[in-house]
Amino acid sequence: MATLKPFAALRPQPGVARRICELPYDVMTSAEARETAAGNSLSFLHVSKPEIDLAPGTDPYSTEVYAKGKENFQRLIAQGSILQDPQPCFYLYRQIMGRHTQAGLVAVASCEDYLRGMIKKHELTRPDKEDDRVRHIEALEAQTGPVFLVYRASRTLDELVERRIAGPPQIDFTARDGVRHTAWVIVEAPDIEFIEQEFKRIPSLYIADGHHRCAAAARVFQARKGTGRSACFLGVLFPHNQVQILPYNRVVKDLNGLSAAQLLEKLDGVFIIDPNGGAGPAHRHELGFYLAGQWHRLHFRPRFAATTDPVEKLDVTLLQKYVLEPIFAIDDPRTSSRVNFVGGIRGTAELQRLVDAGDYACAFSMYGTSIEELMTIADAGGLMPPKSTWFEPKLRDAMFSHLC
Repeated sequence: MATLKPFAALRPQPGVARRICELPYDVMTSAEARETAAGNSLSFLHVSKPEIDLAPGTDPYSTEVYAKGKENFQRLIAQGSILQDPQPCFYLYRQIMGRHTQAGLVAVASCEDYLRGMIKKHELTRPDKEDDRVRHIEALEAQTGPVFLVYRASRTLDELVERRIAGPPQIDFTARDGVRHTAWVIVEAPDIEFIEQEFKRIPSLYIADGHHRCAAAARVFQARKGTGRSACFLGVLFPHNQVQILPYNRVVKDLNGLSAAQLLEKLDGVFIIDPNGGAGPAHRHELGFYLAGQWHRLHFRPRFAATTDPVEKLDVTLLQKYVLEPIFAIDDPRTSSRVNFVGGIRGTAELQRLVDAGDYACAFSMYGTSIEELMTIADAGGLMPPKSTWFEPKLRDAMFSHLC
């Protein structure tokens, strides 16, 4: 069963929420964050990426960076821009991005459940990135970026959410990128008890995004032996049938010494190639391929996808196993400097731009991994290849913070 608890969140004042709430720290560079926050002293990037307030070139993992983040966080609290609720609550957080809508429950989940495998992961974490989030939590004494969690949809929970979001929200704003963010507070004891009891019937939660945040919170919990509020981590939980996964595309620096014609000849052994195909694949086991100013449609030959292993049949696995490693000599995409990853939110036009500009030699556009594939792999204890999923819209930092 899943253990969820209400908590007294720190939340932005409604009138300034649009100026405060920002994209997660890990989807932009320090330079992009500095540009985004320019002229806006309330931007939460001063807390989540505080190196932007120090000299350019400052090591983002230096002690002074975390100290600056703490200082900026305390300033937002002291001036009343973010306030803590007087009692524990659950919250609802709805996002609208174009035609896509998703509404999730904001709560704190159990670090013990995570460590015991009841909250399931699907990818590996890097120790250096965990260390960064641990230091950020310890400096601020707070978790300011939620973990994006998914549960198998429940009609009874759907009905509660639908009823509650029909009422007036506490926060409602549209961000610069056009995504609308709306929040409601659930303070009534009957609804709080109902939510807790309903989640006890849900056997597992799944980490969609935020593996490093979750792992870091669990490390803080272990180091503090569960004292204070460290036993829980901040999460937003969505029913699985509402989330949107965009593809995570690949761009490759060079052709590994091959000419364009030689590369296409090698690819022909793996794919059925349509030289007049479009940029975006239409279904699983199909890719778009951009080379020398032309898009091709690639269809994996049936024998390569003929497996029942849920990890081995993923398109990102097939591409790595039969193309990137044997043809391009890219053995480990986690460490290779010859391959890069482009989130689907940037579109296939970004892939074409990167190749046309000469930054990369070719690009592969992928078909998005499904949430059902993710849950199946997590249930089996499997791990997906790096950069298999790109969830959109992203949860905004500072919408809710958990003091720990």
